[in-house]
Amino acid sequence: MDEFMDTGDRFDAEINRRLIMNIFFKNSPLHDGAMIIVGNRIAAARCQLPMTNRTDIPAHYGMRHRAAIGLSEDTDADVIVVSEESGGVRFVRNGEAREVETIQELRELLGSALSTEKDKDKEE
Repeated sequence: MDEFMDTGDRFDAEINRRLIMNIFFKNSPLHDGAMIIVGNRIAAARCQLPMTNRTDIPAHYGMRHRAAIGLSEDTDADVIVVSEESGGVRFVRNGEAREVETIQELRELLGSALSTEKDKDKEE
């Protein structure tokens, strides 16, 4: 993820709802681009992500969604993408975007992602 963090502003901060809201506030200098979280820390913001080259992406998916899909294709990262227009949330893994209906569903998806990562660490 270093190459993507280098496109934005790096820092090391605790994950905090108010900080995330501040970063993505429309007039914040960090709001445009991606936030990268590594482990349980915010590692960078205002980052550029790779776009997918797929042509089968729904037309209503904008650049933000295409970048989320592209990152999940190029790396082992799981991506949460929020539509600027609708506020809808999608969880993206391995190039597949899944709409998230509730915060509980998002927690479960993130929990399964973290469990998978812990299992990989044990195998190594």
